[in-house]
Amino acid sequence: MTLEDLKIEYDKLQKQYGAKELDSINNGGCVKNPDICFVFMNPTARNIASSKEWKGIKSPWIGTKNIWDLFYSLELMNKEIYKKIKSIKGSEWTEDFAKKVYSDVEKHKYFITNLGKCTQVDARALPNSVFEKYLDLLKKEIEIINPKVTILFGNQVSSIVLNKKISVSQCRKKLFKEKIGQKEYKFYSVYYPVGNGRFNIDKSIEDIKWIMKNEIKK
Repeated sequence: MTLEDLKIEYDKLQKQYGAKELDSINNGGCVKNPDICFVFMNPTARNIASSKEWKGIKSPWIGTKNIWDLFYSLELMNKEIYKKIKSIKGSEWTEDFAKKVYSDVEKHKYFITNLGKCTQVDARALPNSVFEKYLDLLKKEIEIINPKVTILFGNQVSSIVLNKKISVSQCRKKLFKEKIGQKEYKFYSVYYPVGNGRFNIDKSIEDIKWIMKNEIKK
């Protein structure tokens, strides 16, 4: 199975669990042995790539601003690209600019995805049962790209992926290991850094920098 094969499955699940007028959002970045795989929750219509009119890449956070503060603070983003993201409106992202952003993500050797790929019209909370429909697909995604470490954002995503009750505040900088296929992979749970979790972004940055120092830059 390839990442392209997975997109077919995501589109099927969009029809069941997402907004019918929107497309599913897939993933993006470095797809071969990235240093980090970042796993968020699920996309919303704020991502302008979810529009059926959008013909470019269908990757996370296209047309949004705040999440890129995290990546720039981690020194995982070109300064000029970041400045442009902050200076333009979401609607002013072009398909070419989105491709340029994700080329920079690839250059910095990380991969961005969501546990749930079903785009919603807003940031409504999804039940565990919906996210669980995507769990095996996420595991296959991780197996295909083979990251050095995977960072799970927030209690809900962490609990579902790790199959145990997770409170981020109680397990900061704690390594979890999970076997997928024939290999054991490394996971960390980190505060969700945007939306209602925006006030925790400094903690997210602190923990990810620690993870990068201890797991990547050896």
